[in-house]
Amino acid sequence: MDPVRNPYAPGAGQRPPELAGRDVELSAFDVVLERIARGRPERSLVLTGLRGVGKTVLLNQLRSAAISRGWGTGKIEARPDQSLRRPLSAALHMALRELRHPDQESTDAVLGTLKAFAQRQATADAKVRDRWQPGIDVPATTGRADSGDMEIDLVELLSDVAGIAADVGKGVALFIDEMQDVQADDVSAICAACHELSQQGAPLIVVGAGLPHLPAVLSASKSYSERLFRYLRIDRLDRDAADRALLAPAEREDVTFEPAALDALYDAADGYPYFVQAYGKVTWDVAASSPITAADVAMGAPAAEAELAVGFFGSRYDRATPAEREYMHAMAELGGPAGAAVGTSDVAVTLGRKPASLSPARDSLIKKGLVYSAERGQIAFTVPHFGRYLLSHATD
Repeated sequence: MDPVRNPYAPGAGQRPPELAGRDVELSAFDVVLERIARGRPERSLVLTGLRGVGKTVLLNQLRSAAISRGWGTGKIEARPDQSLRRPLSAALHMALRELRHPDQESTDAVLGTLKAFAQRQATADAKVRDRWQPGIDVPATTGRADSGDMEIDLVELLSDVAGIAADVGKGVALFIDEMQDVQADDVSAICAACHELSQQGAPLIVVGAGLPHLPAVLSASKSYSERLFRYLRIDRLDRDAADRALLAPAEREDVTFEPAALDALYDAADGYPYFVQAYGKVTWDVAASSPITAADVAMGAPAAEAELAVGFFGSRYDRATPAEREYMHAMAELGGPAGAAVGTSDVAVTLGRKPASLSPARDSLIKKGLVYSAERGQIAFTVPHFGRYLLSHATD
């Protein structure tokens, strides 16, 4: 069929043509926005899940919902080697611009605080600090959000930003992707700020997304984080949602699937949204006409698997050192194609090593986002089907 009309869109954070299976989460967020608009207390939100389940897509959709209500929004993607001061400043600057407060003097006062926060780096490299400017055309204020203590400064800054939102009867939503990579001091500051704002009933929430161990990261920072956030686990699609993700965009192009083709596609993709799009795209391209058949799926599957092997699995595998690859292959042998969580002590036995000697490789894999600690003494892949990929590739 015509590849130009192919509706499927596998991509990192790219919205699929049909956002299936997330109606519950979207409806729940609408309730959060409405409650806050009415001055009701509400918790910030954290989405967790494996790679490829659509956390970033859902995060973007939630942001769109906030924007549609006239909220100020900003989004950042955390990096393990970067303080949040500058990206937070840019995100909040965007949120203030979206709010369009009618009193420019009030807005300028908060912008001055924002500029002071942005320029107050927790580094001794004054030359780097002096060169960087946040693009705010008002002078930085003194004595507000500029102490250098991230926790104190963020509480003060977000309180001021929330005040502007309250003035115009709106709210502010700050979206943080890859939240598990936020540095420890910044995590503590975010938790403290959310705690203070919730006590004030301020119209500002944080919506984070990250890997399955994100709740443990937050809990290690502040014990009350378990009550501070509402946690939503984003998982693979059930059969009905996976079918809808394929059928709805195809039917808009006057194309449909035979039931056996949908069976084969669900078996191949296992319900993971990224895989649904990847297999759907190649199947469309090889199919001669509608309806798409199981034979079309079988013909296209090798191309989809080859593309995933390079772009989805291979790119991550290539980031690992030889020692880290050895560790992951041992995990795959123990966990099987399903990539089940395995014991760290079992990995050590498989490799004939002492557990302590493998800690550097395991810790590095966690920092790279390739594995996570499922629970104490357990380790698992962050990428679905990664065990299957490793078992099909010889140890390098």
